[in-house]
Amino acid sequence: MALIGALIGGFTNHLAIKMLFRPHEAKYIGKWRLPFTPGLIPKRRDELAVQLGKTVTNYLVTPDMFRKRLLTPEMETKAEAFVQRKIEEYVLQSDKTLNEWIKNAGATELVMKTEHKITETLDSQLQKVKVKLTSGTIAEVVPIAWQEQAKSHIPSITNYVVQKAELYVDSYEGKVMFQKLINDFLESKGTLGGMLNMFFGDSNSLVEKVQREALKFIKAPGTSDLITSIIDKEFVKLQRRPMDELVGGFDWDGLFASIHTYVKSELAIESRLDKTLYDYWPKGSEWTAANVTPKLVDFAFIQAEKQLDLSLKKLKLDEIVKEQVDTFPVAVLEDLVLGISRREFKMITVLGALLGGVIGIVQGLIVFFTTIN
Repeated sequence: MALIGALIGGFTNHLAIKMLFRPHEAKYIGKWRLPFTPGLIPKRRDELAVQLGKTVTNYLVTPDMFRKRLLTPEMETKAEAFVQRKIEEYVLQSDKTLNEWIKNAGATELVMKTEHKITETLDSQLQKVKVKLTSGTIAEVVPIAWQEQAKSHIPSITNYVVQKAELYVDSYEGKVMFQKLINDFLESKGTLGGMLNMFFGDSNSLVEKVQREALKFIKAPGTSDLITSIIDKEFVKLQRRPMDELVGGFDWDGLFASIHTYVKSELAIESRLDKTLYDYWPKGSEWTAANVTPKLVDFAFIQAEKQLDLSLKKLKLDEIVKEQVDTFPVAVLEDLVLGISRREFKMITVLGALLGGVIGIVQGLIVFFTTIN
């Protein structure tokens, strides 16, 4: 009885375990489906898939799990280091030139287009300057501040003229000039000139007298006022003159061509774009590490935390798990479960045999004592 009980207990447990998965499909005799076919798990496969999906979303892959595992200060520090390393590797310290970056971005003929645009803009602005400078009077074109500043220099100009005139009149060159003027004047008057020369005596003394009088005239206070008045009137006349008279013969085309050449040579767009970003920004890594990467990663983590619940809902993980389980062959599910619990199932079979043997022994004892009585 013990042996029979052990065989029955082990076999029934083994059969029960097998019936969890076997048969994989329903068995029929004619139109009549055999009971307990298919096995429990194949039969409840849809419910199992739904429950697995709910288990995953409710207990395994949850927003709190992501917050505790991923959205932590340690992970943020690691993410910041990773992002900074990649920025330096692929951007800030890359060997790519600006031209190559531009081409990768899909821009073509950038240098030519830029130079053409600069030329158009420069031509337009230069033409506006030309029209401005050649239209209206000097007073209308020249800035008022410049005019006032120029006018403020009139007293200085007067003093300069007076000083230079005084030095010239009192110099040997001035004496020679006066002597020549007097001689030419007297010679031009003929007899009257000779009589005047005899009246004044030696021409040198006459020159000295004229020279002294000229110096007195120059040093006189009214002379400076006269010169200042004359210069001021001429300045007013100059302000009223059209700008076109002042710059009428100016070579505008030559000036524009020179400006174009200068601007193009100074810009040197092609050569400037043939350098790397590091050439222009050697401290870019330090700056981005201090000012960009921390803010970028912090923003990403904040947005990830805000959108975590919504994102997981949109993923519909329960439906994904259900679809995946539905696509698994039953044999795969069987191997999955048995791979995890094969030893436990064997122990259940052994336990069934053990219990069956114990029950057989108890039955044998009961029969034995009953027979004796």
